[in-house]
Amino acid sequence: MKYSGRGAVAPLPLLFTLLFAAAFRVCRSDFPRIGRRAPAAPPRGSVILPLSGNVYPLGYYSVSLNVGRPAKVYELDVDTGSDLTWLQCDAPCTGCTKPRDQLYKPKNNLVHCEDPLCSAISISGAEPCKNPDDQCDYEVEYADKGSSLGVLVYDYFAFQLTNNTRLSPQLTFGCSYNLDTPSPTAPPPTAGILGLGNGKASIITQLYRLGMIRNVLGHCLSTKGGGFLFFGDDPIPSSNVLWVPMSPTLLAKHYASGPAELLNRQKPGNVKGLQVIFDSGSSYSYFNSKAYGAILNQLTGDLNGKPLKNATEEKSLPVCWKGTKPFNSVNDVKAQFKPLVLSFANNVEYKIPPEAYLIVTKGGNVCLGILNGTEVGLADFNIIGDISMQNKMVIYDNERQQIGWVSADCSHLPNWASQAGEEADYPYHEDL
Repeated sequence: MKYSGRGAVAPLPLLFTLLFAAAFRVCRSDFPRIGRRAPAAPPRGSVILPLSGNVYPLGYYSVSLNVGRPAKVYELDVDTGSDLTWLQCDAPCTGCTKPRDQLYKPKNNLVHCEDPLCSAISISGAEPCKNPDDQCDYEVEYADKGSSLGVLVYDYFAFQLTNNTRLSPQLTFGCSYNLDTPSPTAPPPTAGILGLGNGKASIITQLYRLGMIRNVLGHCLSTKGGGFLFFGDDPIPSSNVLWVPMSPTLLAKHYASGPAELLNRQKPGNVKGLQVIFDSGSSYSYFNSKAYGAILNQLTGDLNGKPLKNATEEKSLPVCWKGTKPFNSVNDVKAQFKPLVLSFANNVEYKIPPEAYLIVTKGGNVCLGILNGTEVGLADFNIIGDISMQNKMVIYDNERQQIGWVSADCSHLPNWASQAGEEADYPYHEDL
């Protein structure tokens, strides 16, 4: 979840993904059950959607989707760390930030307890439904202690594939009528969350089960802001992608791999066995105390003798530096820092260049966009957040159970000249 800690003034941004999430059903018999249309034959193609937003100062990337008939546009935070998609609901809605005319209004389209997706969002020990026709309510609690409570509904989503096929499947999502955002900073002006985890309730899983796309998704976040999101495997280049297997963890429904080793200046170090979660629901990256300490030691050593001093007066992030004059962008200072490297099995490396772990604040200081996850309750888990996935296409292949990445110019959408019989122009290059 992306509310707490987002924005420029948060002293300690927290994680906004669905870690340690809780979900349960509360059942009432208020609405009749409505049947769903059978899925059509699966078309060939992928969905590519432009993204808005940035790591700083907004703190989130979002996508606009057309939902309902007649279609209405909703802007949603993109979150690969949670499953359930939800919109702020005209129910009435407690804690909503949108005016009433921008809230989602259900129209006798509630999901009932007999629906398998109702069970998919429940946890062991949840109160069972008394009747199969009872509506299916949910509650999800996020790692920053924010929460969304509402009822499951289904409605039409409009997509266009890369082969120009138009899809309008009925998908299940949450209509949230109670939002709790504990952060003192203002929440982002989005209508909800687009959950893209690998659980049954995820939009990507639903589209796959309807036979509409391959069970593959990915994103490309630009350091310039924006980027693109895709469902299906068309945008994936045929070469240069580095792949690691997804690993089962104690946290279900997350895109994780490991064990990984944090290299010390490109050489083996003493931080090994890291389980790493790739999560677009987190603005920044988080490492456990040992790895975080090693990163600080590396950076401190690399900066020895360079004209940077600690900027203790900067409150945007815990660790910041200032120069002899204010910086305008990361480009002004990145030459004084070195890449960080995670090494996975078979020496597959995930390289994090300075522009993927630094931000320059409004005050002209440079800050470390990697935080101590142990201090914010993440125990031993490690998170690759938005900042460290910039200028990479990151791919989640649920069919082959693998995660891939390749350096990319994420400021441009793929050129789909291949639809006219020509070779597609992919803006990717080898991950140097």
